[in-house]
Amino acid sequence: MKLLKLTFAALIALSIASCNGGSGSGQGTTTSEGSNQSTTTATPENTTTPAETPAPAGGGVDLNNKGIGPVKSVNPPLGASVDKVLAQKGEELYKLNCTACHKPTKKFIGPAPKGILERRSPEWVMNMILNPEEMVAKDPIAKQLLVEANGAPMANQHLSEEQARAILEYFRTIE
Repeated sequence: MKLLKLTFAALIALSIASCNGGSGSGQGTTTSEGSNQSTTTATPENTTTPAETPAPAGGGVDLNNKGIGPVKSVNPPLGASVDKVLAQKGEELYKLNCTACHKPTKKFIGPAPKGILERRSPEWVMNMILNPEEMVAKDPIAKQLLVEANGAPMANQHLSEEQARAILEYFRTIE
């Protein structure tokens, strides 16, 4: 039993370490000074701020939460159809930076990106890519996802906003 626990702990440690591999490019690091732009009007029945609002059960759907980080709006905006060139670039970045912990269509260490834009806003997704440390510390949905990942936090790959936008476009192609 003790050997099983040690083996499991070693596997988690290796998984976390492999998520930190990244592309090593160091390009376009982004500061994490941003904050959620949504506002909450305080009334006797409603005295919580967005950061205190509990996460929807099981991760749930919250398309209004933009997350915490530099992305306040998606640029370029999502078009009616997928930008194939941007999506191809995003797929390459995803393979380099994300596949140690994420599989496109099934949960692995982290959640699958398939259908992510049906559950999260595009801004939230990009902020999670760019600012995972602050997101898991302050965003209620990211906190819940950390619990579901057995405490394995998402590694900051130090991508630029342009790279995160490309990955977001790739997510739109996953079926």
